[in-house]
Amino acid sequence: MNSQAHKSFAEAFDRTDVLGSYRNRFHIPKRENGTEEIYFCGNSLGLQPKSAQSYVQEVLEAWAQMGVRGHFEGDHPWLPYHEFATEKLARLVGALPVEVAAMNSLTVNLHLLMVSFYRPTPERHKILIEEHAFPSDRYAMESQITFHGFDPEESLIEASARPGEAILRAEDLLELIEREGDGIALILWPGVQFYTGQAFALDEIAEAGHKEGCVVGFDLAHAAGNLVLRLHDWNADFAVWCSYKYLNAGPGAVAGCFVHERHAERFDIPRFAGWWGHDKSTRFVMPPRFSPLPGAEGWQLSNPPILSLAPLLSSLDLFDQAGMAALRTKSESLIGYLEHLLKERCGDRIAILTPPEPAERGCQLSLRLKDGKRVFESLLASGIVCDWREPDVIRVAPVPFYNRYAEIFDFVDRLEGVIAHAD
Repeated sequence: MNSQAHKSFAEAFDRTDVLGSYRNRFHIPKRENGTEEIYFCGNSLGLQPKSAQSYVQEVLEAWAQMGVRGHFEGDHPWLPYHEFATEKLARLVGALPVEVAAMNSLTVNLHLLMVSFYRPTPERHKILIEEHAFPSDRYAMESQITFHGFDPEESLIEASARPGEAILRAEDLLELIEREGDGIALILWPGVQFYTGQAFALDEIAEAGHKEGCVVGFDLAHAAGNLVLRLHDWNADFAVWCSYKYLNAGPGAVAGCFVHERHAERFDIPRFAGWWGHDKSTRFVMPPRFSPLPGAEGWQLSNPPILSLAPLLSSLDLFDQAGMAALRTKSESLIGYLEHLLKERCGDRIAILTPPEPAERGCQLSLRLKDGKRVFESLLASGIVCDWREPDVIRVAPVPFYNRYAEIFDFVDRLEGVIAHAD
């Protein structure tokens, strides 16, 4: 198919896209000449919903007009403000409302939940993570291991791909869990591996871990708002995620956590306590003894930052309206088209690290190519925003809410030209 035919093909897809109108509900960054950027970086920072400003402005106006009364009065009083996100968050990650809470940041939530769910013993003290895990996860794991008096060199297990391969095979991971399971206290696994873009069968991992007596937790930083999740049904013990990537809640947005219903009233579990996790009926009586709320809310510490929560509410509205199933269908189509064009027009000049099977990837392709950093910078200079990850990968993430097929065509067209110029 020639270039013009491909362009017409992409534009035809855009005209019939049932989710196409959602693009108009986001602010699209612009270049100095006023043209819109091609923004394929939603896996690093999602774009701003246009409704976010009104949500934040509502909080500012309530503060200006009511002062402290804003905690209890108005359409969205601050005292229960985080609860306005609960049901929509639960639907988004496939959980019960009691199992989720919007709070803190991802790594803070991870530490809080490890206090409760990583309980190492001399016989069972290991943590299983993937090789090249996101650094913050690794730092958290190592610090928890050290805090409990163990050595990360002995207690941290890394599951790695086979020599010469970038992708971890599912059968290798499950075999590792079976082989090492009696010494593993915690499996902490990503929904999507940030570097390669590989998505995992989390239900199989949870089942295999529990069969060996391991606690199983998930880092969903690159999965929440990207994949269809069923955390309750998958039986994970806990999960954490951030909200500034696919959830479009803004830089440093309030994160989320999941604690399975079976742990909801296990008040004997050790935890770090704070007054926002205390029983609401007596919270303002301020008793000396901590009485945790049932469910994920019981792991809260302080009253949440309302101004940071407001944009999350605006984004969750959009997810609730569009539906994660429809977004995932479009995502698979966008990525499939991107992969097709890359193979057709760039051939073996690009290596795609991300698995080809739709079930094993989200809306990201990780590309490795000659002189990749220079190619990335050339794309950026032309108004195409992707993401560079050391040492040698360009991450490209067309997001179904606001990206178009025509943008994928333009990206590949420009990429081919940059590569040809380099040759």
